Amino acid sequence: MEENKNVNNQNAENQAEVTATTNEPATPQINTEAVNQSQPEELATAPSAAPAQEPAPVKESAHDDFDWTVDKRNVSVYSGADKEKYEKIYDNTFKDIEEGQLITGQVVGLTKTDAVINIGFKSDGLVSLNEFRDTQGIKLGDDVTVLVVEKEDRNGQLHLSRRQARMLHSWEQIVDAYKSGEIITGSVISKTKGGLIVDINGLETFLPGSQIDVKPVTDYDQFVGKTMEFKVVKINEAIRNAVVSHKALIESDIEQQRADIIGKLEKGQVLEGTIKNITDFGAFIDLGGVDGLLYITDISWGRINHPSEVLKLDQQINVVVLDFDDEKKRISLGLKQLTPHPWDTLPESIVEGSIVKGKVVNIEDYGAFLEIVPGAEGLVHVSEISWASNPVNAKEFFEMGKEYEAKVVTLNKEERKMSLSIKQLTPDPWDSIEEKYPVDSRHTGVVKNITPYGVFVELETGIGGMIHISDLSWTKRFNHPGEYTKTGENIEVVILNIDKENRKLSLGHKQIEEDPWNTFESIFPIGSPHQGTIIRKDDKGATVQLQYGVEAFAPIRYLRTEDEKPLNVDDVIDVIVMEFDRNDKRIVVSHTRTWEQKIEDEKHTANREKYAAAERTKKAVKNIQSKIEKTTLGDLGVLAEIKQKMQEAKNEAAEKKSETKETTVNEAKEKPKTESSDDQVSEDNV
Repeated sequence: MEENKNVNNQNAENQAEVTATTNEPATPQINTEAVNQSQPEELATAPSAAPAQEPAPVKESAHDDFDWTVDKRNVSVYSGADKEKYEKIYDNTFKDIEEGQLITGQVVGLTKTDAVINIGFKSDGLVSLNEFRDTQGIKLGDDVTVLVVEKEDRNGQLHLSRRQARMLHSWEQIVDAYKSGEIITGSVISKTKGGLIVDINGLETFLPGSQIDVKPVTDYDQFVGKTMEFKVVKINEAIRNAVVSHKALIESDIEQQRADIIGKLEKGQVLEGTIKNITDFGAFIDLGGVDGLLYITDISWGRINHPSEVLKLDQQINVVVLDFDDEKKRISLGLKQLTPHPWDTLPESIVEGSIVKGKVVNIEDYGAFLEIVPGAEGLVHVSEISWASNPVNAKEFFEMGKEYEAKVVTLNKEERKMSLSIKQLTPDPWDSIEEKYPVDSRHTGVVKNITPYGVFVELETGIGGMIHISDLSWTKRFNHPGEYTKTGENIEVVILNIDKENRKLSLGHKQIEEDPWNTFESIFPIGSPHQGTIIRKDDKGATVQLQYGVEAFAPIRYLRTEDEKPLNVDDVIDVIVMEFDRNDKRIVVSHTRTWEQKIEDEKHTANREKYAAAERTKKAVKNIQSKIEKTTLGDLGVLAEIKQKMQEAKNEAAEKKSETKETTVNEAKEKPKTESSDDQVSEDNV
C-alpha cells in the first residue's frame, strides 16, 4: 500500500509541474479530499510528496502535457510485474480444481429452479433442483458432492452436476465391489427384456432373469420396487455398464448350508424335506439348503407311471438317505424304504393253487404282470391265458389298469417270483374233446384267421381247428380262402379228425353236403356236349362254369375258334367233355372239338353216302350177271364199264377211310397224357 501511495503522489506532482511550465490554462485541480475518501485509509493518510525539481527544457508539441499513465480518477495502473504478482496473490485465495473432479460444496442459495453451490472457486455454480429429486428438503448450508463439468462454459459460468457426481461415485463403488466381491444394495426400478433394471446409487445396472433366484422365475413384476442385495458379476469399463446377480448370494449361502448338511449326513439317516420339483424320472427334495433326488423307483414298492401319482409340490415328507457323494454334491433319497417290503409281509392266504385278483401294471409280448398287493406282482404268461393251442396276444387280451382273476401256479418268496394262470380257472376242454366234438359231428364256429392254405375256425374258447382250402367247396377251386369267407364270419363245419395229443382239429365245410361228383359222372361223361361261361382266363387256359355250378378247365389249345377269334371272360361257348376225373374232382373240356367234330361228321356222312351208292351199284351188277346166261361182245363192253365204275367207287371209299383214320391218329397224338385210352378208342370208333 505504501508503494501505491508513493506512485499516486508522484504522478500528481509530475502533473502539476507539467502544467506550470506551459502557457496553457491550468488543468482543474483534483479534489484530493475526494480521492482520499475513495482510496484506502493508508492512501488517505500518506505524507505529501517532496518539492518538485526544475525540469529540463523540452520542445513543446500538441497534447504533450497529457500523462497517459494516470486514469480519470488520477490513479495510475500497475506495471506488468506488479500485475502478475497481484494476480498470483488473488488466485491463491481460491481452490485449485480440475474438470471431471468430484468436490464437496455448500448450498449458499436457492431459486425456484436451481441451487447455488459454493465450492470455494472464484465463482459459484448452479445445479438444477431436478438433480435433488432423490433427497427431501434441501436447504441452505447443506453439503453436497458435485462434479466439475466445466470451469467456465460458453457463458463464462461454472458448470456443476450432482447427478453425474452420483453416477461417477456409484460406478467407483461398483468397480470396487466387483474387485473385492463386496455385496451392494440396489432397488429394482423396472422390468426389461430378459431381466430387471436395478438402480444402485443412481446408476442403472442389469439383473438377468436367470440371476434372480435359484428357482426359475417367470413373473418379473413381483420384484419391481423391491430393495435387494446383489453381487457384481460383470462390468464394462468402456460403457460403464454392470451386470449384477442376486442368485449368486443365494447360491453362496446354499453352498455353505450344503457343506454343513453333507458333512453331517449318514446312510440310512431319515430326514424331513420339501418337494420342490417333480420330473418324469423322480422328484427333487429340499432338505433345508441342499437338494436330494428321489428316483421314481424309490418312491413306492408298487409300479407308478409318474411321480405326480404319489407326490405333490411343496409336500412335506420324510425320506431316508440311500447314498451321497461329497465331491459331486449328490444325495440319493428313498421313500419306499421307510416301509417293509411287500414280499416280506405277503398275506398267508396267497399260496400255490389259491385264486387271487390283481391289477395289470405292465404288458409285454410274453405276458402281463398283475399287481396282487402294492409291490408284489405275478406274471401271466401268454401260454396261460387260454387253452387254445395258438398263443394269445397279451396286448390284445389285457388292458392296462384293469383287474383280472388268476390262479397261483408257482410262488417263490425268496426270489420274489410268482406265476399266474387264467386258463386254469376253467377245466381243460381237451379232456372231453371226443365227447363234445366227435368225428363227423356238425358245428358252427367263427372264422378267426385266414391263411393261403386254409381257414382257422374257433368253436369255443380254447377249441378250434383248420379247414383246408380244398375242403371249402365240392365244385369250386379257390386261389385263396379269402375268396370264400372273411374273418369274423360264422361258418358251418364238420369234424373230420381229432389230434388230442397236439390239440388240433381237422375241419371240413364242404362235407356238410353229399359229394355231387357221384352224380356228375353220369351228367358229364367223356364226349358229352355242354354249354358254359368263361369266368377266368390266363396263359394256360380258361375256367368254364357249367351247369350245377361245376367248374371245368379248358387248356389253351382247346380254345381255338373256327374263325380264329379270341375268347374272353363272360363269353358263352359250346364245349365237349374231354376228361372226367372223379378222384381229383377235375373236368377238362374243349371248345375246338365242337366245330372240328362237325367237319368230321360232314366228311363221314359224305363217305357213307358214296359207300352206299357203290354198294347199290355192286348189287345191281350182280343182279344183271345172274340174269345174263351168255355174254356177247356188246355185253362184255357194258360189263367192263360197270366193273370199272365199281372199282373206282371202291378205291375212293378206301381212300376216304384211310384219311379219316389218319386224322384220328393225329388228334390222339395231340391229346394230353391225362386223357384216357377209352377216350381215344371212342374217337377211333367214331
